[in-house]
Amino acid sequence: MKVNLAGKVALVTGAARGIGKSIANTLGENGADVIFADIDFEQAEETASDANQAYDGNCRPLQVDVRDSDQVEFSVDTILADFGHLDILVNNAGVNTLAHRVNIDQFPLEEWNRILEVDLTGVFIVSQFASRPMIEQKYGRIINIASVGGIMPLRLQCAFVAAKAGVVNLTKAMAIELAPSGILVNGIAPGSVLTDGTKKLFYGDDAKFQESMRNMLSHVPLGRPAETEEIAHAALFLAAPETTYITGHVLVVDGGWTAGYIRDF
Repeated sequence: MKVNLAGKVALVTGAARGIGKSIANTLGENGADVIFADIDFEQAEETASDANQAYDGNCRPLQVDVRDSDQVEFSVDTILADFGHLDILVNNAGVNTLAHRVNIDQFPLEEWNRILEVDLTGVFIVSQFASRPMIEQKYGRIINIASVGGIMPLRLQCAFVAAKAGVVNLTKAMAIELAPSGILVNGIAPGSVLTDGTKKLFYGDDAKFQESMRNMLSHVPLGRPAETEEIAHAALFLAAPETTYITGHVLVVDGGWTAGYIRDF
């Protein structure tokens, strides 16, 4: 899939690895100048450097903690000083719980707060500052990475599903508010995606939740997890200049999982 993003400036959070890395690379391969933002600056720097070498892009790393409003404001100001404008924002930075896959009566409050701060409040903070120059220029694309867990509940992940459900409705609220300024706001709800993290948790030979994944995949019509590039292609579609009449939509990319029995494992 090819889209002409020449002259566009994109900010992708959580871009050091996984889905964010693939999205940032895909936008760059299609001509955008891309800021690879991540709390892990060393990895973001390596990832952006690899991207520049791979397709001769204009990719830059940026250290950003999406929970820190002062840092986010400074980061957006830095982008505007360097590039003059910001056209595309992908809110991808997110976390889930590893050690606390338990019922709500046992779920630690500090873990609830940690996940909500990154997965929901972080989307709000980055969108708040990034939308301001977009409002001034009367153009923008904001893409929020939600989850199928924000559409249908998953067991033992109360904080994650609450945060992602918040992202789904925040996406729609933002779309309504920002449409008069020419800004389109959409979301993507991935199903299970094959990343380094999910390989360790779900898909490796000694994965902690291997049994759960086997059960889950039995309900995915395509019978496999997504590749990160498949999520990136959805983001590219929503970022395309030709995509002009879609806003407030959450595009589900899950291999058919939510068409069936998401709660049956």
